[in-house]
Amino acid sequence: MKIEARPISPGRAEAKVLVSNAPFSFVGGADSSSGVVLDESTGHAGESLRDHVFAFPRGKGSTVGSYVLYGLVKKGVGPSAIVNARAEAIVATGAILAEIPMVDRVDVKGLQTGDRVIVDGSRGFLELPDLEARYVVTTVLRNRGRILIVRRSKAVGTFQGRWSAISGYIEDRERPERRARQEVREETGIRSAVLRASRPPILVRQDSLVYVVHPFLFDVSSRRVRLDWENVAHRWIRPKELGRYKTVPRLADVVTSVLSS
Repeated sequence: MKIEARPISPGRAEAKVLVSNAPFSFVGGADSSSGVVLDESTGHAGESLRDHVFAFPRGKGSTVGSYVLYGLVKKGVGPSAIVNARAEAIVATGAILAEIPMVDRVDVKGLQTGDRVIVDGSRGFLELPDLEARYVVTTVLRNRGRILIVRRSKAVGTFQGRWSAISGYIEDRERPERRARQEVREETGIRSAVLRASRPPILVRQDSLVYVVHPFLFDVSSRRVRLDWENVAHRWIRPKELGRYKTVPRLADVVTSVLSS
């Protein structure tokens, strides 16, 4: 599978990934001589950055971190590449100085430590050659502060009975926004919707299968819905009420991403 990313530092690297779901500082977060991780919040204290792609949400801490990263790489004990959800200047500067590939706008929560990844910091993509991808859209419809959730029928192929937003598979080279609009028309009967936000993909893992979810937010002027065969019920809820429902995986992350954009 291949997903688009934003190029930060050019180059190409292939290695197994070390994933932290916590922000990371190279100052104090790794031993400057050996490249061994010290920060316990990463879940990888005692492991080496060497010969790994290092994926974490964002950098933090002192600007000295740029030079620590540079020093690690020049000593041969630093990461082969860096993947962030949101790049900031400290890590980006360090990667550029060290001449290692770096990309951001990648959902690192969808990666698992040990995945084999290819990072292309020149063209801006991340490839996971051992995984199968299915590309989908998930569209949040909003009306006067409430969002629409629908309950999936027993006739659909996945997540029967779960609550979701409006979703569907992207076909061939189809633009995600076009698919999102079509799914809204087919699943709700709503034909007039105003695009308010689109966000980088969210990755939903099922073993070696990854759903690459493109999130969208549309405002609609009516709450009148006509369901098709894919869903059996619908509700307009406040976003904070979503936790009361048994939803498809990571729906809360989709909702949060589009509403905070």
